[in-house]
Amino acid sequence: MSPGVPPDIKPLEYARSMGRRIIGELELAYRIIEAQWSEDHALPFLAVTGSNGKSTTTTLLHHMMTSAGFRTLFGGNIGNALTEEIMKMREGQRTGGGPLVPDVVVAEVSSFQLEAIEVFQPHIASILNITPDHLDRYPSMDAYEAAKAGIFRNQQSPDILVLNADDPETMKLYDVRLRGKADSPQVCFFSRKRVVEGVYVKDGRIRMHFPHLEQGINDLELMATDNVRIKGVHNLENAMAASAMALLAGCPAGIVMEVLAEFPGLEHRIEAVQEVDGVKFINDSKGTNVGAVIKSIESFSGPLVLIAGGRDKAGNFSALRDIVAEKVRAVVLIGEASEKIGRALGDVTTIVRARDLKDAVNISRRLAEKGDVVLLSPACASFDMFLDFEDRGRQFKKIVRELVPVNA
Repeated sequence: MSPGVPPDIKPLEYARSMGRRIIGELELAYRIIEAQWSEDHALPFLAVTGSNGKSTTTTLLHHMMTSAGFRTLFGGNIGNALTEEIMKMREGQRTGGGPLVPDVVVAEVSSFQLEAIEVFQPHIASILNITPDHLDRYPSMDAYEAAKAGIFRNQQSPDILVLNADDPETMKLYDVRLRGKADSPQVCFFSRKRVVEGVYVKDGRIRMHFPHLEQGINDLELMATDNVRIKGVHNLENAMAASAMALLAGCPAGIVMEVLAEFPGLEHRIEAVQEVDGVKFINDSKGTNVGAVIKSIESFSGPLVLIAGGRDKAGNFSALRDIVAEKVRAVVLIGEASEKIGRALGDVTTIVRARDLKDAVNISRRLAEKGDVVLLSPACASFDMFLDFEDRGRQFKKIVRELVPVNA
């Protein structure tokens, strides 16, 4: 089944009643990879999940591994199905005049994909964070977290799991499902806030310390956090997770540092569009849940005008109240969820409703003062007004680039 298909629809229930086994595309890809290549040589499977930051982390990891000379099979939830990438590589075997065998698989995996696994067992996996998301599909946070936990369900030593020590829900999952359990994977952590066994920040520098893993990396200093090209607290976490996985998979530290210093980030993730009359316009259309928006706002020191709204995924918009009260000058709302967001935030900042995205940009420009940031970070899905988050982001950029400075 495709990950976008809910597992409880009638055709699947009927198939189950007939005794048919149902697996997902990720499971199918994993089985093909194991059958196609793993008998010839150990083929590490590196998998990244989390509510936010998956695509950036997975792409960083992919660049690190390819820059180090590894032939990478790269895909998953990031937009190109692993089964499709396998077919491309197999086609290369038939037409390229020789065997085309990957050295490593790098995959972004979602909770939807992890719902339908059986034997999927990544050699190195990471959970970046767990914040409320997709609660229009899951009956509870517990159900959502259980789906995410599928990434380590079949792992065991010497497999490795990399976890965010600063994320409460991720650590709760670790405490309940892993701590002290037999036949569990080796676990290491990353943290912006404290020293951990894994990757951490101390005195403005990224350091690594894996004393208990079989790889035995001890007290390795990577680089100053200021030298990481992609900015924002969430991107620092993404950088640390990718670095840990790459080093554990055999990527040299020098390559890791080069990629962190050069990688520009992905489109629609805190993407600077342009500055108009002293106001910076930022495209974070991929901020489709409340947790992502909080991290995005935390990345800016000055006052913000926030453009939010869209199709609600059962988000708890009240969780935005504290940071909006602290940093957001005004919230401009669009889409189906505008009334719900307005009720949640209306007493902590100025709320303005816009007809559409162009109207929202124009209103935000009038509300913003010189030195402010106008941030599109919707906390919602895009499907009420746009094809997808990419369409929303590109329309935002087009509108902003058509703004005419006052003194032009």
